[in-house]
Amino acid sequence: MQDAPIILTRLRAETRPYHDAVEQNPFNQALSAGAVTPEATAWFLGKLYGFVQPFEAALQRHAAGFGPAWALAQRYRAPLILEDLARLPGGMSIPPLCPAMPPLRTRPQLLGAMYVVEGSTLGGQVITRQLAQAGISLRAYFTGYGALTGSRWKAFCQLLMEAAPTGPDQDEIVASARLTFQRLDQWITQL
Repeated sequence: MQDAPIILTRLRAETRPYHDAVEQNPFNQALSAGAVTPEATAWFLGKLYGFVQPFEAALQRHAAGFGPAWALAQRYRAPLILEDLARLPGGMSIPPLCPAMPPLRTRPQLLGAMYVVEGSTLGGQVITRQLAQAGISLRAYFTGYGALTGSRWKAFCQLLMEAAPTGPDQDEIVASARLTFQRLDQWITQL
């Protein structure tokens, strides 16, 4: 148990370049420049759905390997993207799914990907505020857990520290998080 906190330190350090790369996508650049549009937001949400939905489907298939403390049912957020996209004039079509997801077959692989997806809820809070300032209402997904975002992130980190094995499994968690960031970046930047 003494080595468990190392997992968070490793994840932060070893995924930083890939996390930074994801944040350089066209949507985030427009958001930072104050030039974001509803169309760009809808495009980005479609890309996120294409990645989040297959991740959540894999997590659901392996839910028995997680206990109730993980509160997985409360963590599924792909429906929030569809809720946002349904607000578009003229309706919506279901966005395409990412064909090159990272492997999501083992608990360590799922935990690594979950680190990325759950971590995105923190950035979502910033995006929500920026979209509100721009008068863009497509915010259900980014709002995510709302006021509970910080406490849910802390709960996830605690569970990850408790569940994180040492050795090869911990290496697999970190490798999965890196690959998840890489695949997400490739999917978002693919036009």
